[in-house]
Amino acid sequence: MSDSVPEGEVPQPVPAADPGVPAEAEPGPAYDPAAPAPLNVPRVPTGNADVDARLDRLADADHLATDGHVEVYEDVHRGLRDELTALDVRQGPPAPALARPPLGGAPNPTAGPQ
Repeated sequence: MSDSVPEGEVPQPVPAADPGVPAEAEPGPAYDPAAPAPLNVPRVPTGNADVDARLDRLADADHLATDGHVEVYEDVHRGLRDELTALDVRQGPPAPALARPPLGGAPNPTAGPQ
């Protein structure tokens, strides 16, 4: 004999859920690491409007699941790299002329004192 069911009592089957009535949702995990969540990383303005616009784009990652962050980070990285490259291309003031040797020519380092 079994201790779980008293003698003479027959266990009743659990009725199947009615397809027209929604079943109670099973509780999901309280924390989903892949769910979108703001990172709350402060972004300090640099003073360069183009760079600041690129950095502001990082806020878009706050609304994406973690698998969407890579696209945003790569876009921001590409934009910042382009901004740095543009600094090298921009024309600045002309470089100062190089100093010329005296009219007598450069001294001969192998010659003795004169």
